[in-house]
This record gives sequence, structure tokens and C-alpha cells, in this order.
Amino acid sequence: MGVVSVLLSVCFAVVIASIFIPATFHASGRLVGKYLRGASRTRRELLIARTAKEQKEYEERVNTEREVRRKDSDEWEEVEGALVGSAANGEQAADQDWSGIIGFFHPFCNAGGGGERVLWEAIRATQLRRPEAICVVYTGDHDVDKSAILKRVEERFNIHLHAPSIHFLYLTKRDYVLSSTWPRFTLLGQSIGSIFLALDAFQLLVPDIFIDTMGYAFATWLSTILFPDVPTGAYVHYPTISTDMLDSLSSGGQGIHAGAGVGLRGLLKRAYWHIFASLYSRVGSTIDVVMTNSSWTQAHIKSLWGPFRKRQNTTTNQDTEDISVVFPPVAVADLERAIHIDEQSEATRRRDIVYIAQFRPEKNHEMILRAFASFARPEIKASKDGGGVIIGRRPVPRLILIGNMRASDEMRVYTLRVLARELGVDEYVKFVPDAKWEAMVEYMAQSSVGVNGMWSEHFGIGVVEYQAAGLICVVHDSGGPKMDIVVDVEGEPTGYHASSVEEYAAAFDKALSLPAEEALKMRLRARRSARRFSTQVFGEKWVRRMEELIRLRRQRVGVRGL
Repeated sequence: MGVVSVLLSVCFAVVIASIFIPATFHASGRLVGKYLRGASRTRRELLIARTAKEQKEYEERVNTEREVRRKDSDEWEEVEGALVGSAANGEQAADQDWSGIIGFFHPFCNAGGGGERVLWEAIRATQLRRPEAICVVYTGDHDVDKSAILKRVEERFNIHLHAPSIHFLYLTKRDYVLSSTWPRFTLLGQSIGSIFLALDAFQLLVPDIFIDTMGYAFATWLSTILFPDVPTGAYVHYPTISTDMLDSLSSGGQGIHAGAGVGLRGLLKRAYWHIFASLYSRVGSTIDVVMTNSSWTQAHIKSLWGPFRKRQNTTTNQDTEDISVVFPPVAVADLERAIHIDEQSEATRRRDIVYIAQFRPEKNHEMILRAFASFARPEIKASKDGGGVIIGRRPVPRLILIGNMRASDEMRVYTLRVLARELGVDEYVKFVPDAKWEAMVEYMAQSSVGVNGMWSEHFGIGVVEYQAAGLICVVHDSGGPKMDIVVDVEGEPTGYHASSVEEYAAAFDKALSLPAEEALKMRLRARRSARRFSTQVFGEKWVRRMEELIRLRRQRVGVRGL
């Protein structure tokens, strides 16, 4: 608790100073920033030299620079066309040579989840649009080097990055943002930890543009204090705190904090959350460019950050929505190429249900297991009563649970295995931890239903993958899956919503009982809907917001190309 107490005390002093003596506080921050910039100058020079060396070696391997650029140019041609005239006064050619350093703050970059897909596609889009820029990822994954990280990106997401212009700087204080470090006041503690983790990053290197892609608003706030000339951006997957979370404290609420606001202790927790929400709103208002991953996240961020941002007038471009929705990139095109949806493929699909999600508490695997057991037990009994013969040509479905698994998740998976055995469905539940992309595609191609069980899922990349693969979706009746993804197309449904064990079980039965013709029509509608979330659409929107940050950088330093 010693470290925790010290950090809490330091944070309290910082907050008090920023509120009551802002001029002195900001002046002190600039002095610290100047020191950090000087201390990291040597590393900056070495990084630039290393990039040039690796680029030269790369070009030698492919013979000429023309061959190096040709593939990327062809790949990005449609996006480039969409960006013509996006620069101020229609200027475009003069902007091609920006060679600054863009820092991506993503301490868990090797986790392999949906948030990481956003990071890698963002870097890929940046590399294609700004080939002279250097992308630096601040990460705490000390156990893997650059080549191993990039190899996993290719295997997990089928994303190929240009290695010479991407580098990784390793943080030493990642434990400060773990919930286990803060058994009390977890939200505030992790936010405080992110401040110290960002300071750790700036000691390594001060970038020209700083972008948080994990949701650490307090880290970007520190950047604005230390380096006023460094534009900041944030891609928000979900708000650290939201009105839904506050509502969940009430009796009958949903989520992992359901009912925690009851009694005296609950009142104190509610007051603490409201105070934290106020702090979160203030630090969020300092970020220059804000992107959210869904309409649900946008609504919450607008309600929290919006009023303060209007006061500070932080909008970077009057023609651009201040807090915009940039849907996460999904490998829709890859899935369309890999999986056919027609009468022939319909005949080859099994009656399996697949759930692609990291093995975390909020993903609610337990509820999905119970719902599957409720639905499948009658079919299992019928099959066994028939001596193993499939009754009515309806094979007993399987529940396939696919997800990346951290060391801390191993006990959770073990508990789920035990629960499956207790529910009598362990023979029909398959766990596939740390599956590669090819394996996931194969499972989606062979299955019929894709399920999502998280309450207030901020978006749901896995759900879009289901749709692109032609799976009939059964998702929680909340958040992004409800508002943005599993919506009607041409007045017809693309899946089902549920919020309880009984509703999920009923939805499984509906989805797996559809006549073949109706099932095929729903799969095709879902695929058409998924095209709204392609990597190309993401790339176009990401680059537009990145251009704003580059323009801001040039305005603040007063020279071009820095």
C-alpha cells in the first residue's frame, strides 16, 4: 500500500494545483516538459537514424524504392482519391513529406483483442498515407521484441505493417494501470497510474503527436500540460465511467457492479464515482481530436466531455464533428473472400454456436454457458434416448468459445470448464484459447450462430466478424451490438437481441430452427450490413482525423514538416 498511498497523495496535490493555481501549474509543467524533451533528444536522433538504416536495408531487399512504394500506392489508391482536397485550401502535394514522430500510447499492444486491431489498422493507415512518418508504440510487453509483435499481428489479424517505420519503446510502470494494483478506488487509481505511465513514456521519447488508443484520458491530459505544442488524439473504445455504470449501482442494475450502490457503503461509492466522473470530464476536455468507436460510446463521451470542451473551444476544425464516430476496422473483405454464402455453403454449416471474446469477466461467458445448457439439454437427451441416433436430422450443436487468454485468465477458463461439466454439457463445449486468424475463420465458416454476451459492449468487432462470415447473431440487448451492428437491413432483421439466460436460450432456438431459405437470406443481409465497418472505411476516417493533428502540429511549432 506504500506506493498506492504515495501516488494518491501526489495526484491529489497535482489536481489541487491545477485548479487553484493554474498559471503556476502550467508554467511548471512546461519546464518539466522542456527537461524531458532535452533528456530524450539523443534517443530521438538514434530512432530516426535506425529508421533510415532499416528502410535502406528493406529497399535493398526489394531492389528499388519504386517497388517498395508500388504495392502500398495501389492498395491505398481509393483512399487517397477520397482524401483529395481534404487539406486546407486544397493543398495536398506539399503535405506528403511530413516526417514527424507519432506516439501511440498502448501499454498492452500484444494482447490480441479488438482494441489492438484498431491500433494496428490505425498504424497501417498512417503508414500508407504518411510513409515518411515514424510510428512509435509505447508498450509494457517486455517479453516480446519487434519482430515477434509484428509476426503476431500478421497471424492474429492478417495485418502487414511496414517494419522500418514502426518502433516499440518499453514501459517499466505498466503495473500502475492494473486493477490488481488498486484494490480500493480502482478507477481513480488506474487513472493516476496512467499519469505515471505516461511520464515513463515521455522519459523515453517526446513525440510530435501523441495518441492514446486504450482509453487513458489522464495520460493525454499530462501531455497537454508538459508539451503544449504536441497535439493529442484519443480513440475511445469505451468511457472509463458512464451514466450506465452509475445506473448499474442501483438495485436491479446490470453488469459486474449491479446493486453495489445500496446502503451506506453504496452511497459512498456513488459519491466517489460522481467525483471521478467530474475529473474524467475535465481531463477529457483537453484532448484535441477525439474519436469514438460507436454511437453508444459517442453519446456517453459527449455527455461527459462535451460541456467542458465547448467552454475550452478545443474543436480543431469547425467543419468536423468534435467527437466523431470512427467505427473500428473489421476484416470484412478478408472474410468475404474466405467464406462463401450460398445454398451450397448453407448445406455444409453445422448447428454450432461460436463466441469469440477474450476470457474476461465482463464478457459474461458464464451466462452464455447457462443459456446454451438450457437450450441444448433437451436435444442432448433426445439424442441419447435415441441410442446416439440424431433425431429428426438435427445434430446436437456445440458451443465453441474462442478467445485470447492472459496468464491471469487461466483460472477463469478452468472455472468455465467446471461449470460446463456441472451443467452436463461439457461434451458439447469446446475451448479454443489463443486461436490464430485462419482457425477462427474456419470455425466461423462451419458454424451457424455467433453470440455476444457482454452488457453494454462499447462496439463489438467480433459481432461484425460474425456478420461478415454469414453467422446469425445473438447479441446482448445493449451497447454497440444493439445500436450500430445487429440492426434491420431493408426492414428485415440481421439477428436477435437478448439480455437473460432465458432470452438467449430462446434466441438460440429461433436461430437454429430457421428454414434453410430464411437462414440464407438473413446471412446475406448481415453480410451487407457488415460492409459499413470495413478497413477501408476506417482508414479514410482515421486519416482525416490524423491530418487535423498534423495541421495542428505545424501551426503550433510555426514551421512546416516538423
